[in-house]
Amino acid sequence: MAIYLTKESKVLVQGMTGGEGMKHTRRMLAAGTNVVGGVNPRKAGRTVDFDDRAVPVFGSVADGMRATGADVTVVFVPPAFAKAAVVEAADAGIGLAVVITEGIPVHDSVAFTAYAKRKGTRIVGPNCPGLITPGQSNAGIIPADITKPGRIGLVSKSGTLTYQLMYELRDIGFSTCVGIGGDPVVGTTHIDCLAAFQDDPDTELIVLIGEIGGDAEERAAAYVREHVTKPVVGYIAGFTAPEGKTMGHAGAIVSGSSGTARAKKEALEAVGVSVGSTPTETAKLVLARLEGR
Repeated sequence: MAIYLTKESKVLVQGMTGGEGMKHTRRMLAAGTNVVGGVNPRKAGRTVDFDDRAVPVFGSVADGMRATGADVTVVFVPPAFAKAAVVEAADAGIGLAVVITEGIPVHDSVAFTAYAKRKGTRIVGPNCPGLITPGQSNAGIIPADITKPGRIGLVSKSGTLTYQLMYELRDIGFSTCVGIGGDPVVGTTHIDCLAAFQDDPDTELIVLIGEIGGDAEERAAAYVREHVTKPVVGYIAGFTAPEGKTMGHAGAIVSGSSGTARAKKEALEAVGVSVGSTPTETAKLVLARLEGR
């Protein structure tokens, strides 16, 4: 089992013919992802060769869905065009849109995440590494060769920390890893993933990675208290961050005591989540919880 993405997923790539789109489409194909087409209205009707696979280019998401049955799109378009790309995908009725693009204006993200929700399209991102179900499918830029299929579910604001925990826990492996993005507005939240992992019979333990800024982790803690029966292990990036400074992601700003790593850690620990002080310690806590210690 997995959440959101499986070997059955049929993936379109908006922006496939650009430099980043080409590079990461090749990586996704190498990971076994069923990439069924790209989208570029100026290059519709062409095909792009990726080693031994020729991938067709469609003029729109709707055309690609009609021709292939695609149910996932990965968005690699520049920030100025991201809103239009997501709206197009939502209008076509795609089930999942993974928005890799960073630097999207917040008002655009507010608009397209709300629009997609009304249309029934799940957004992962923006400004995210995507998601991977090891051994099945990879939608985005997460390295596919640093872990294996297993029984841990991972949801993270940070791409880099996603990769580190995947590597440190590679001997156990993961059901699905979801990088939700670190912008102030994201389409899929910690809570969404906690609910999905709770319902996934093959996920035995959940790793939640947060960071300073906002109250997403505090809200996740409240959800864990009421709804999650599986063990949860957490890590919060930013214990050494100075107050009042933006750190890394656009959403990572601390004002007074609100949004600090310490406040988030305390909220999670209060509901039984084990919280590591470093990624390596977090991995050790995962091992201990799986062993019943």
